Amino acid sequence: MNQRTEHLLAEVLPHFLSGMSVNFGIAGIALAIGLTLGALFVIARSRGGWIAWVAGAVVALMRAAPTFVIMFFLLNAVPQGGGLPGTLIVAFALVPYSTAYVSDNGSKAIDQWRAGSHLAGLLFLPNIARAFFVLVMSSSVGAAIGVHEGIAVLLHEAEHLHAFGDKLVLFAIGVGCFGIPLQATLAATRFMQNHLGDRAARLGR
Repeated sequence: MNQRTEHLLAEVLPHFLSGMSVNFGIAGIALAIGLTLGALFVIARSRGGWIAWVAGAVVALMRAAPTFVIMFFLLNAVPQGGGLPGTLIVAFALVPYSTAYVSDNGSKAIDQWRAGSHLAGLLFLPNIARAFFVLVMSSSVGAAIGVHEGIAVLLHEAEHLHAFGDKLVLFAIGVGCFGIPLQATLAATRFMQNHLGDRAARLGR
């Protein structure tokens, strides 16, 4: 291990982990708001009639809304001086996706629960865990507006590196720190989904 690599691990890694905590915070805010709004849309869509149609149309618009466009709209609509901090702008930009995801999966879970497939309905929980890490990765768009999150830290440090090997080490750190918890979560959600699916299939026989 050369001195530059030691510097990356000793100096850059703590800053990167601090930036990652911002990613997790943004995702947590977006998911919390999405769960609240998504639950309201689930209730509206379950009522039927024109209320369900309107709720479904709004969710469809949210599902198609580009996060990057929403983020820059909020950035220009809300003055940065006395307005929202960048982290909240990114979190709010992710709310449409979060809300639509919760609404779609929540509606399916309610239908399965009402049909008597309670275990299938519980698949909503691992789906939410999966959504959280999608939000964590999506929160990296905050680098475009100066939010001090993980990707922004990597890009800033990469500008000061000249050796290709050092840049490889830097980005390996980033891939590892983001990828390991992401893959662990995906593996856990797949295990839970398979376990609940197998139990539901056995009980349905």
